[in-house]
Amino acid sequence: MDEPVRVMVVDDHPMWRDAVERDLAAAGFEVVAVAASGGEALARFNASRPRVVVLDLQIPAPGGVEVTAEVIRQDPSARVLILSASGEQGDVLAAVKAGATGYLVKSASREELLAAVRRVAAGDTVFTPGLAGLVLGEFRRLSGGGAETDTDAAHHPELTERETEVLRMVAKGMSYKQIAERLVISHRTVQNHVQNTLRKLQMHNRVELTRYAIEQGLDEPAGEPGHG
Repeated sequence: MDEPVRVMVVDDHPMWRDAVERDLAAAGFEVVAVAASGGEALARFNASRPRVVVLDLQIPAPGGVEVTAEVIRQDPSARVLILSASGEQGDVLAAVKAGATGYLVKSASREELLAAVRRVAAGDTVFTPGLAGLVLGEFRRLSGGGAETDTDAAHHPELTERETEVLRMVAKGMSYKQIAERLVISHRTVQNHVQNTLRKLQMHNRVELTRYAIEQGLDEPAGEPGHG
């Protein structure tokens, strides 16, 4: 059996924090720490080294964005899943830029939360429906992406056609399983394509890869057939 995913829960609302902790534990996750403030979160992160930090943004200082940045700086392999009452564009973008791998609003169901923690632990990016498009659109705007960038990136000299195809799907927030099903290839093959792409682009994880793909406009529809 695989080791259970180690999770830390950070929220200053005791009842909410306890409920999330209970749900995670019941689903087989190992909750290694809980915290009610940014300072407490960083101290306990150092001691417990969780794989995933489920983090509220509005916590006593330092806030969730600062905690995210510090967690990723201390351990680039850690994953931060924001679980916030706010779905405001500014909050979402600040969290993603700080290094968050996922962002759920607190109206998400228990099942959505558990699935998001699993996906984030596996290296996927996860957003509450509606927020993904917001994030992708803003990154395109900030990077000045346009038709020329998209065309150039689609024919990136270092990447094969299949690697570019997989990269497009990564940029759209699809999981490895979804990509494998769409392209009718194995999960392992998708992982190999992603690893090859990371190596060629000299990147370290899927978050960096997603940012690169968005900046290059690869999340744009490319006239791809709906049947894949």
